[in-house]
Order: sequence, then C-alpha cells, then structure tokens
Amino acid sequence: MSTANVDRSGGGHAHHFESAEHEFDTSKFGTWLFLCTEVLMFGGLFVAYFIFSNLFPETFLEGSKYLDWKFGAVNTAVLLFSSFTMVLAIYYAQQNNNKKCANMLMITFVCGLIFMVIKYMEYTHKIEMGLLPGDMFAFQGAESSNLGLYFSVYYMMTGLHGSHVIVGMGLILWCWFRARKNEFNSGYFTPVECVGLFWHLVDLIWIYLFPLLYLID
Repeated sequence: MSTANVDRSGGGHAHHFESAEHEFDTSKFGTWLFLCTEVLMFGGLFVAYFIFSNLFPETFLEGSKYLDWKFGAVNTAVLLFSSFTMVLAIYYAQQNNNKKCANMLMITFVCGLIFMVIKYMEYTHKIEMGLLPGDMFAFQGAESSNLGLYFSVYYMMTGLHGSHVIVGMGLILWCWFRARKNEFNSGYFTPVECVGLFWHLVDLIWIYLFPLLYLID
C-alpha cells in the first residue's frame, strides 16, 4: 500500500483513493480476495487428505497414534487465545490506544512463537524416529506398509500451515513497530485489521487440522 501524501495521524488516505473509507474498504476487499485464494490452496490438501484417508483408513489411524494430541491441544488453545488478543489489538487501534494495541500485538506474536516451538519439538521427535514422508520413511515397526503416505500428508499440511504462521508473525511484528510509532487511530487502522483477518484464517485452518490429524479414531 502506498504511503505517499498520507496524513496518517489525522486519519488521511493515500492519494490514489477518494477517501479514508474508500482506502479501508478497498484494502479489506483485497485481503478477503487473497484469503479466498488461500482457502483454495489449503482446500486442495484437504481434498487429498479425504481421498487418501478413505482409501487407506488403517494407515491414517496408525499414523495418528504417533502424534501427541496433548501438543496439538496446547497449540489449539494458544492459537485461539492469539485470535482473541488480535481482536483486542484491532479494538485498541480503533480507540486511539497505540500502547495497548502494541501490547496485544506482541502477545499475539509470542503465541505464534510458542506454536512454532511446539511444532519444532514435534518435528524433531518424528525425524529422530524416522517418521518421514514418502521414500524417506525409515521407521522400523510400522504395521502399515505405506505409513509414509500418512506422514507425507501430515508434513505437507502442517508445514504449509506453519509457513503461514511465520508469515503472520512477521506481519504482526510489522504492525507492532507501527503501533509503537503511534501510527494507528480511529481513522486509520487498516493494516491491523487486514493482518488480523489473515491471522484468523491461520487459526481457523489449524482448528480443522488438529482433529483431522491428531484425533483419528
């Protein structure tokens, strides 16, 4: 988004928009359009999941037993809480309270960091066990001959989601720096709003991934 000829402190707008409201509506529409493409991308993986899980139900049932649902549950709680703090960040930006907005953004960032640390712990443990995707699968003692298929799906879905968490954390940090500079107010909070929409999508996707991968029964 261009910042030329913009008086952000007064809730102004970029020169190529008719008004601040026009800028906000356009930015939000663009964000929703982008999120639709994200849904389509993840949708392809969900389709693959349902196809393979129906073809090889025993394989997916066995694969889920090597996942620690407690880690998954903690990460779910962390992301749900981060959505709440993201909402508060938007609220405080609208209330001209950049200090509290920055605090909520930092809490959201820390939640994302906690999520990634837990995923790192999960990944390293599985790699050490040889629970790897496809031809790299080296785990001894698997009951299913194609258990590597399950972990191919697992790493694709959680890996793509994890990359989105990292991107979201970067965007949140960007908003945090701007909030620290008192750039947001009741007339201009578009970046926080749009980043919040992206972060909520990341959280929503995980809410689907957790039961599909960890709670197969």
